[in-house]
Amino acid sequence: NWPLRTWFTAEGVPGELAAAYPWNRRSAPVSLAENIDGMPEDDDLNYPLLTVELLRRHGRGFTTADVARLWLDELPAGRTFTAERVAYRNLLSGIEPPETARYRNPFREWIGAAIRADVHGWTNPGDPAAAAAQAHREATLTHTANGVYGAMFVAAVIAAAARTDEVHGCLRAGLSVVPPRSRLAGAVAFGIESARAHRDFETVADTLHAAYGHYHWVHVLPNAALLAAALTHADGDFSGSICRAVSGGWDTDSNGATAGSVAGLLAGHPARLPERWTAPLKNRLATSVAGFDGIGFDTLAELTRAVAHGPAGREPRREARRT
Repeated sequence: NWPLRTWFTAEGVPGELAAAYPWNRRSAPVSLAENIDGMPEDDDLNYPLLTVELLRRHGRGFTTADVARLWLDELPAGRTFTAERVAYRNLLSGIEPPETARYRNPFREWIGAAIRADVHGWTNPGDPAAAAAQAHREATLTHTANGVYGAMFVAAVIAAAARTDEVHGCLRAGLSVVPPRSRLAGAVAFGIESARAHRDFETVADTLHAAYGHYHWVHVLPNAALLAAALTHADGDFSGSICRAVSGGWDTDSNGATAGSVAGLLAGHPARLPERWTAPLKNRLATSVAGFDGIGFDTLAELTRAVAHGPAGREPRREARRT
């Protein structure tokens, strides 16, 4: 299965390779081509569910404090990691946003906020600025600077993808909402340029690793560069975007999911998505968020559509800053 075309499989993998690079023990029984039976539980997938619930409760005028209260009510602490776990701990210690993102948080420019940004794009179709504003308010609970810009970028790209079938304009829309001199904007531009410069995506990936390999593999910058490169190189194709994003390494599940989120919208209709990707999921999602376990993707789509077309809610309040 190389170049990557479909789900990972353990079948046919040489024994010495499997011994050197073992599958994640928790994921392997439910996440390989030979055993997928519905969408397995994954900590990253808890956040879109929480964001839908956030919008149901508070509308698009939610505040960062609303996000914090929802997390304390509904998000299992044991399913938080890196910046999200630090922010959760800070909340329990009585620290309020935005200090939750800053206090003793070495992960605040990692990819977590970008992972959580999809629903902000889905619920603001054709309005990248509004999507980015929502993503900013949610991201500042846990992240700062480029960590927040990554969320804004992803939300804006997805919002733009809801109203076009051309990925390159979506990436430009994403860049339009982040500071142009930021390291995040530079990483995205580098990814796009690298994809345009090389026909072979392995060369693109090598170029990105040479430039950003000194960062932690969950930092937002290398992953943003890889996401932009994958979408550009695949020209928005669904399978091509996912497989390039995953084969490039770093935070593979997150990048593959975001690439699929963008490319799925560009496809325009679920029927246009290859059955090899959708059939094994059996319209069923496992999650540790109460009330959502076992829910169908069709039901989630209806819930998302409802909050997108529902009342905007109150205007965002000016949040009190700790002094």
